[in-house]
Amino acid sequence: MSQHPALAPGRCALVTGAASGLGLAAARAFAGLGMNVWLADLPGEALEAARAEVAAVAAVEVRAVPTDVGDRAAVNALRDAVLAHGGPPAVLMLNAGIEAGGRLFSDLDLWHRILDTNLWGVVNGIGTFVPGMIEAGRPGAVIVTGSKQGITTPPGNTPYNVSKAGVKVVTEALAHDLAGRAGCPVTAHLFIPGFVYTGLTRARGAAEKPEGAWTPEETVAFLLERLGRGDFYILCPDNETTRAQDERRIAWAAGDIIENRPALSRWHPDFAEAFRRHMEG
Repeated sequence: MSQHPALAPGRCALVTGAASGLGLAAARAFAGLGMNVWLADLPGEALEAARAEVAAVAAVEVRAVPTDVGDRAAVNALRDAVLAHGGPPAVLMLNAGIEAGGRLFSDLDLWHRILDTNLWGVVNGIGTFVPGMIEAGRPGAVIVTGSKQGITTPPGNTPYNVSKAGVKVVTEALAHDLAGRAGCPVTAHLFIPGFVYTGLTRARGAAEKPEGAWTPEETVAFLLERLGRGDFYILCPDNETTRAQDERRIAWAAGDIIENRPALSRWHPDFAEAFRRHMEG
């Protein structure tokens, strides 16, 4: 399997939202490749436990820095700490995110909490770290964790959908900017997981991994494979959803605009049969 040139032994990977789930699995994978790893997450025992777990993978440097990614000053302090130990990261994985059960008419505090972490955490990370990665002139990769809900935007959970739709737009803009810089060896990638068995799944009452879900490790392995291929949109399948199904759902969502259908027509009773036929090809 070809590997992105930023994933080199002795170089540095920074992962936000690294105390659990996909962030922790990614941190373990980077350590397994011989990279030094920085873990950022909210303060607490989980972050220190994650640091110890990643440090046990290989003889690499592993540091954990409590960080609220929605706070630009905190992200600036994280950058200063990383720079003080050898320069900008080779891999910047902006993965921190929360769901929090928000809805369209949720109170503003919940809206702010979700957007501050999911969207501003990405904006802050890009603005704080990427200029230094560009200036360094070495191969680098910026991986941003998005969501299928930020593309198809199903009814309910509106603050989360809005945050992840914004993440998609910001990451696309970053990729376009980097590609337009002559000789720039830094690339951007939108990581779009499928159904993954993480703490969020357990919080919904799943004591064991559902058959339809991938593990975080399976999902990160897919990420690294597609990163090596140079994909920007890293659209992950799982054990219940194929790539073809995702493509048809995404195409239907875009078709709402092209065909002037009602908003979110996939869930509109008048279009149920048409959507069924569309999914069957």
